[in-house]
Amino acid sequence: MPRQVDYEDRRRRIAEAVCTLIARSGMEAVSLRDVAAQASVSMGAVQRCFRTKQDMLLFALEHISQHVSERANQRIAATSTPQAASTLLSHTLAELALLDEESKTQAHVWLAFVTHAPAGEKLAAVLHDTYAKLHSLIAWLIRYGQDTREFLQHLDPDREAHTLLALADGLTVHVLAGHHSPATALATLQRHIDHLLKNASDRG
Repeated sequence: MPRQVDYEDRRRRIAEAVCTLIARSGMEAVSLRDVAAQASVSMGAVQRCFRTKQDMLLFALEHISQHVSERANQRIAATSTPQAASTLLSHTLAELALLDEESKTQAHVWLAFVTHAPAGEKLAAVLHDTYAKLHSLIAWLIRYGQDTREFLQHLDPDREAHTLLALADGLTVHVLAGHHSPATALATLQRHIDHLLKNASDRG
């Protein structure tokens, strides 16, 4: 009997190949031929999974967007004991900023898609949806900190979430450009989180 093909698994492999090529040589390096070679499949297999190159890029963006969101949510879900809201927020933002060495490839790919998105309405829609979900997560953590009396009560969680998400995104760029090290980027994030604390004035 012919071997059963797991198309979803193949689509994920192709998406990872797309991300590898983008991280290595930029968005212009993504061709059906090179993706097929990177994924160790035929060009016909790529074309059976994705009707157009745009469909392939869209799936790859959805793949990495889901992974970034899952990283942040898993950081919270993996907490076995109650954690301070500032600790959860710090860890979550560090995950979103993709600062560690293992995340460098994802950071390159994410920024390539952000740069490319204005030229594609569907890509822009996926990014918009991803940022909206991440914004909601950060705002929820701030509200959690207010509920536990750790964060200042007068803060607007949505406004603070906009600021922190933009900061995390900007630090991703600065680390890749060498303007910040991961350590100084984390320290910058922490300083902004400290401003949310009720005892921030006691810290000087």
